[in-house]
Amino acid sequence: QVQLVESGGGLVQPGGSLRLSCAASGIDFRLYGIGWYRQAPGKQRELVAQITTTGSANFADFVKGRSAISRVNAKNTVTLQMTSLKPEDTAVYYCRAGDAWGQGTQVTVSS
Repeated sequence: QVQLVESGGGLVQPGGSLRLSCAASGIDFRLYGIGWYRQAPGKQRELVAQITTTGSANFADFVKGRSAISRVNAKNTVTLQMTSLKPEDTAVYYCRAGDAWGQGTQVTVSS
């Protein structure tokens, strides 16, 4: 059974940083591209960043230049690091592998 578990969310002040982790089990992790998505209240879920099986990454325009994504296949984990956080980054952040989604981790950016 595929399981994705996000961690690292929390309350952070504007301008601060967060590191989100996604831990996977039940899949051959090396074979999956991993995506990070977010959903703010009243809004649709949107792609934040993704990393391919070979480590290539791409980012949504709204986080480009202030985010990094990496994976460690030996640990079945993907990490999304975000800096210069803004109140509009407030959302539940989810990771995705194929058709499987995690439960999400709340990120709140507020003073």
